Amino acid sequence: MASHWHLFPLRVRYQETDRMDVVFYAHYATWFEIGRTEFIRHAGWPYRKVEDAGLLLPVVELNVRYERPARYDDRIVVCTRLREATPLRLSFDSQIRMIGEEEAPPATADTEADLPGTLLAAGGTVHVWLNRDWKPVRIDRAAPELYDMLSRLTGSA
Repeated sequence: MASHWHLFPLRVRYQETDRMDVVFYAHYATWFEIGRTEFIRHAGWPYRKVEDAGLLLPVVELNVRYERPARYDDRIVVCTRLREATPLRLSFDSQIRMIGEEEAPPATADTEADLPGTLLAAGGTVHVWLNRDWKPVRIDRAAPELYDMLSRLTGSA
């Protein structure tokens, strides 16, 4: 079972657009990263704390499906949820959605149907736990409190 969605609003900056006047496709991966970072922070375990514990979490898989373009000065919301947490991997679902100029998105949403705005892009990332020597590590042994928190978020605890 996946966690709730965490929502983080942004505004498209000029430097994120290309000559076609739309957001350059690679920026969606950056927005997914922002969403993951803010999701973990919101859950009470900032990514800095993960690194301070000697843990790394590189992306081993990224997928994005583009539905509609975002343009300069659009208001968007990055929607992120933890799909799966195992002792060796984490998987996140991400969506980029356009919201209205005056719309105030909630901080969280329980289901995909509760997400505001119009879907622009959807996808996700898969990560593996490594130590500072880039060796695989079991998070349930290396940081049991973190693993318990992640397991509670996905309902697998």
